[in-house]
Amino acid sequence: MLVIMASISILFVCMGNICRSPTAEGVFRAQAEAAGLGAQLHIDSAATHAYHTGEPPDARSIAHAARRGVDLSLLRARPVQPSDFSRFDLVLAMDHGNLDRLLAQCPDVHRHKLGLFMDYAEQHTSAIVPDPYYGGPEDFETVLDYVEAASSGLLAQLRKRLG
Repeated sequence: MLVIMASISILFVCMGNICRSPTAEGVFRAQAEAAGLGAQLHIDSAATHAYHTGEPPDARSIAHAARRGVDLSLLRARPVQPSDFSRFDLVLAMDHGNLDRLLAQCPDVHRHKLGLFMDYAEQHTSAIVPDPYYGGPEDFETVLDYVEAASSGLLAQLRKRLG
């Protein structure tokens, strides 16, 4: 007997795809794997601006994530593609500016898939994951704290959908 498992695809998006969105991709993937849902989820990240296409995440993001047991080193930045809006079930922006850019690019039929990642965080009141690029170590830790919280909330919701 063939068993077909439901799957859900999630795309995390920030400006350059070197700090926040690859951190979200890595943390969410690690949480999904730990929950036994990794095979049912397709997880990726992308940028609204093609500044860093093909580059690995920022070294500071890699280092801070590694301290929490998350490996980002194999990820590479890529820009959002028009096909992403049809390929992904959820397209989650890290802040309002990136959400606005996504809304401007997204065909109307797929707009229901767009949202802010922090809408899934129950322990934080921030609406956005702040950009740590010009900040210090504490800013990268804040990103991880926010991303871990939003990932937990998103995973709880997806668990219900996947059964």
